[in-house]
Amino acid sequence: MTAETTTPRRHSAGLFDVRNIIAALMGIYGVVLFIMGLVNFTEEDKRKADDFNLNLWCGLGMFIFAVCMAVWCYLRPIVVDEVELERDKAAAEMANPNLPKDD
Repeated sequence: MTAETTTPRRHSAGLFDVRNIIAALMGIYGVVLFIMGLVNFTEEDKRKADDFNLNLWCGLGMFIFAVCMAVWCYLRPIVVDEVELERDKAAAEMANPNLPKDD
């Protein structure tokens, strides 16, 4: 056996972690809403929302949520163990031999 096969190959999910995608989308939407709340808050909007700038505060909340998701992803990354992944893949192929093979 070589050292390569005995050493576990592990890496983080990185950008493919769904928390990063959620954080990016919520952050973009939050910034857009926040800017709209600052720039485009009319008297009619003020009257409809009972003097509450919904775009501003919802945008701020979404941006804070996005920052929390990004921090969570940074502090607790998902670790992918390639050896375990290959073992699970082989077990699935043994259980169902009709699955298409990846080369």
